[in-house]
Amino acid sequence: MSGIIGKKIGMTSIFSANGKYIPCTVIEAGPCVVTQVKTLEKDGYASVQLAFDEKKEKHTSSAMKGHFEKASTTPKRKLVEFKYFETQKNLGEVVTVDLFAEGDFIDVAGTSKGKGFQGVVKRHGFGGVGGTTHGQHDRLRAPGSLGASSWPSRVFKGMRMAGRTGGDRVKIQNLEVVKVIADKNLLIVKGSIAGAKGSYVTIEK
Repeated sequence: MSGIIGKKIGMTSIFSANGKYIPCTVIEAGPCVVTQVKTLEKDGYASVQLAFDEKKEKHTSSAMKGHFEKASTTPKRKLVEFKYFETQKNLGEVVTVDLFAEGDFIDVAGTSKGKGFQGVVKRHGFGGVGGTTHGQHDRLRAPGSLGASSWPSRVFKGMRMAGRTGGDRVKIQNLEVVKVIADKNLLIVKGSIAGAKGSYVTIEK
């Protein structure tokens, strides 16, 4: 499906025509350059590869320099493939935020903020073991029992426990496009999306 690569700028809020307060996310969407067009005959599937955000040439490998030269463009930081693009795209063609219009519904995928190693209260929303009675004084945020002892004498896979949190690919679906500012390549979307400020996101129609 048709899409574009963007960068999360941050959050803001606007008021609708009827005075309703709407929290929004501002995304810098494109412009992206078509750096490769894959076909069913040659590659086994059809897709369009887009590239976004300038990159210094000295930080680009020779192989990638050649790849970008074929598309007659400068080196780029982020490359993403989109399957089943609505319209036929040619090598070197530029895809802009004009792909979207106010009122469209989109899916936005990004990498969530990494939180490092976290306990079960933050990671899974556990309530903690209640009270400090019967000598208990340091177990308020503990997970409690992990299972029986005599059988199976082990902890089952998938048990919700402490561990690395965040840094996952998260897709938020059916977000409404509130406003498109074409001259600044900005897309204002209703609601929040995953990722820190400045992180790359993939936007699909």
